[in-house]
Amino acid sequence: MSTQYLSLATPLGALQVLGSDADVRVITFDLPGPPAGTVDAAPGSPVHQAGEQLRAYFNGQRDVFDLALTPIGTAFQKRVWALLQTIPAGQTRGYGEIATALGQPGAARAVGLANARNPIAIVIPCHRVIGGRGALTGYAGGLDRKIWLLRREGHAIDERRQHIDPHAPREHAARARYPSGGGPSSSSNSDSRT
Repeated sequence: MSTQYLSLATPLGALQVLGSDADVRVITFDLPGPPAGTVDAAPGSPVHQAGEQLRAYFNGQRDVFDLALTPIGTAFQKRVWALLQTIPAGQTRGYGEIATALGQPGAARAVGLANARNPIAIVIPCHRVIGGRGALTGYAGGLDRKIWLLRREGHAIDERRQHIDPHAPREHAARARYPSGGGPSSSSNSDSRT
């Protein structure tokens, strides 16, 4: 079984999807191009479906994903990532809250480390995890991307203090979809190798 690859142009830069004809294993901003030995995503494959669903997300038409995922990680990381998938768009959770939900209230740092190793960006929404008192903590894709994603989901962000403002009214969804002046780039039809 060969590894399938798709690159999707987004307002946050190129997003790459890797997987097989059975699942999605990686969604990342970090690849400079297709890894050696990969093939273009087959129409209808989970990788192709991920591209379609991510395109809809960036166009403001989808907040929930329905994909076969197989993230590679430790048993603890997989438990964290499964719990992240229960955080709805427009909501956030703290590292401590997730640790407590896992039955390990003292494991907030371990949750943070698992979050940092999430191989499936956006679909496993690690961007929805924040620090104490709404602090925006690191994001493997970069803090600017985390801010954009949270705003797209309707959060008011105080960039100067780098935290979610819990007292601000939630931004109107249409405005929050594309903060920073603009929607998805017109080149968002790029699905494959470029």
